[in-house]
Amino acid sequence: MILGIFSLLAFVPLLGIVAIVLSGSLFTVDGLFMSLILLTISGVFGTTALFELRHSGLGGKSKERPAPGQLRALSATAPPSGAAVRGRVQDVQFYEADVGQPNKSIVILADGAKGTQTLVFEGDLRNALPVGQKVQITYRKQSGLNSLLDVSYS
Repeated sequence: MILGIFSLLAFVPLLGIVAIVLSGSLFTVDGLFMSLILLTISGVFGTTALFELRHSGLGGKSKERPAPGQLRALSATAPPSGAAVRGRVQDVQFYEADVGQPNKSIVILADGAKGTQTLVFEGDLRNALPVGQKVQITYRKQSGLNSLLDVSYS
């Protein structure tokens, strides 16, 4: 449905260019600028239609994207290339870094008899790790920082 709407909105401005050509005013200032504007509008909607086609899987390879704010779970066939820790989230603090440097989250996990464990992750994990929740975190070390792979709640 959306793909059809974007395709139609990409095609309609091209009809306007045809009308400009048929009226003979293509090489006037008004005709040239109107043609450029209509081509730009058509290009924007056409490109959006191509992205929608690719995302829907009809145009070849489709990559499934997680919804904003959600973590992508590991597939069952993924190799266990990361470490896993369990505990109750005691605190999550976010530190915004300078330009060109990755932002960091410091996570403190409490695990009863074992005490507390402090982990530093890349990115903002305040929404992914709610304070007070018992979690199992799977992560891997990537370019000097820990990258979160999966979170499961108990």
